[in-house]
Amino acid sequence: MPPWLETGGLEPLQRLVEAGGVVLVVIALVAMLLFSLALERVWYFRLTYRRARRALIARWAARQDHLSWSALTLREVWARELIGRLRRPLPWLKLLVALCPLLGLLGTVTGMIAVFDSLAMTDTSQARAMADGVARATLPTLTGMAVAVVGLLFTSRLEQIIRREDQRLHDRLARAVEDTDA
Repeated sequence: MPPWLETGGLEPLQRLVEAGGVVLVVIALVAMLLFSLALERVWYFRLTYRRARRALIARWAARQDHLSWSALTLREVWARELIGRLRRPLPWLKLLVALCPLLGLLGTVTGMIAVFDSLAMTDTSQARAMADGVARATLPTLTGMAVAVVGLLFTSRLEQIIRREDQRLHDRLARAVEDTDA
C-alpha cells in the first residue's frame, strides 16, 4: 500500500464526498480538466504559438511574391491555420464550462432526494437535520457555478486574445512585407 494511503491520503476525498456527494467529486474532476486545458493554452500561447508566429512571418517575408492573388490567399491560409491551432481547444473549454452548473444541479437534486428520503424514513420532522441536508445538497450547485464562472472568465479572455492575435498576425505579416521592400 502506498505511504500516502496509509497516512490518510484519501481523507480529503472522503470529506468531499461526505459534504457534497459523489457529484461534487465529478465536478472537481471536471474542474481539474478545465483548468488543465486552460493552463495548457497559456503555456501554448507563451511558448509554441509565439515561436510559430515568428516562423510564419519570416517565411512570408522570405517569399518573392507578396501581391498576387495566390500569394495573398496563401498568406490567409497560413494565418488561419496558425490561429486555428490557437483556437482548437475552445469548444472543449466551452463544453466543460457549460457542464459544471448542470452537474451542480444534478448534485442538488440527488441531495434533496436523499434529504426527503431520510425524512420519510424517520417519521420525525427535525428541522436541524433537514437544514443540514439542504445545506449539503446545495453545495454542488455552488461549486458548479463557481467553477463555471472562473471557466467562463478564462474562456472569454482566451477568445479576446485570439481576436487580438488574429489582427496582430495580419498586421505583422503586412509590416514584414513593407520592411523587406524598404
